[in-house]
Parts: sequence; C-alpha cells; structure tokens
Amino acid sequence: MPSTSRPPLLLLSGLLCDEEMWADVIPMLDSACTPMAMCFPGYSSIESMAERVLAEAPTQFALAGHSMGGRVALEVYRRAPARVTGLALLNTGIHPTRSHEAASRGRLVEIARTKGMHALAEEWLPPMLFDNKLPDDPLLVRLTHMVERNTSESFAAQIQALLNRPEADGVLTQVQVPLLLLSATGDTWSPPAQHAAMRDLCPAAALVIVAGAGHMSPAEQPAIVAAALRSWLQCVSVALTGAAGQ
Repeated sequence: MPSTSRPPLLLLSGLLCDEEMWADVIPMLDSACTPMAMCFPGYSSIESMAERVLAEAPTQFALAGHSMGGRVALEVYRRAPARVTGLALLNTGIHPTRSHEAASRGRLVEIARTKGMHALAEEWLPPMLFDNKLPDDPLLVRLTHMVERNTSESFAAQIQALLNRPEADGVLTQVQVPLLLLSATGDTWSPPAQHAAMRDLCPAAALVIVAGAGHMSPAEQPAIVAAALRSWLQCVSVALTGAAGQ
C-alpha cells in the first residue's frame, strides 16, 4: 500500500509530447505526490503503451493522462483497476475513431515525412493553443522543440495507435476511484462539452474547465492544472485512508 501522504503519480504524455508537457506542473506537485512523467515514442498501439506503464509502475499508483495519455490511462485501468488509486483525464476523450480521422491525421504524417518535424510543428501546434502565438513566443518555441525531438516514424506509429484505439466509454463507466476530468475553454480538440458528457457517465467525477488554455493546458496554465491535480490527490488520499480503515 503506497503512502497516503505522497502517493506515486504517473503522468502520461500525449501525441508528440514528452516530459516537457509536465515540466512546470511537476514542481507544484512535489509536496502532494511522487510524480513521474512517461512518454511513448515509437509505440504503435494504446495497448502496448498501457503494458509499458504497468511494467514500470509501482504496485499501486495514481494516474493522470493528457490527450492520448488519457486513452492510455483508461487502458491501464481496464487491465489493472486494483492497482490504480485515482484517475485524472486531461484534454482527452472516449469516442471511437471518426470517419475523417484517417485522412486528417494521414495528412499530418505526410507533412512530417516529406517536410520534417519543424514543418509539422508549424502546422499542428498553433490550433492546439489558446490564442495565436507569434513564432518567437516562448511557449510555442518550447513546444516546437518538443515536437522536433520526435521522428516522423515515431509520429506515424502513434497515429496508428490512435486510429486503432480500443473502446473506452465502457471503461469510464466502471471507474471506482477518485476521477478528475479536465478540459479548457480554448480546447477545440477535446472541448469542455466533451468532458461534460464524460462526467455524465461518472456523476461523481470532478470536472474542471481551465480558462485561458487550449489543448495543451498543462503547459499553458500549469498553476491551474497543478491546483486541480492537488485537489484530486487529496481525494485519492482520503479514499486510501478510508480503505485502509475498513
């Protein structure tokens, strides 16, 4: 049984994302948990990503997933619910693959393959952020470097994973641990209404909508995201204490 004062927290990164997505959040969580960020370069299925998490995770852990990482988090919970003490899903969704996805995602893969990862970042990142940022904006520069640390082959593999993602809504309805759902006012990819619909499946879940952020809310508004995670981790600790006393 992990410590209820500083529970292990795995932070699962999304498409083309690495530890940079959590870099400003982690220092604000140190007193509440033992955080560890994970990313999935080159992985071509959500299932294999989940297996990696379970292979590297402690016996029990809280789990937060951003974007694609939310899909991975749900798959981890499907496979090992007894090991997960709390679940946070940030800027993500549970819907199946949509008819337009193969073409729209395939176009981005083609940009990465033919023009390079910098060109992909120029195309992909701006719509993910809250407002139009100039090319020299510090956040956009940071996230561009993050994208450039990937290869086109790794990007294509992750896109394959998303296009073949497993069913997730049935998993969400089975969650029995403290659940946080987080979106942002400017997230057009995983909007607040999408998370509200997810909360309808789990009425006990906490729903947080971050102002002044888009799809990359942990990097755009780290203080607000960290505060939401700390509040959720308090619920995780209370639930663990209650379970220990039974």
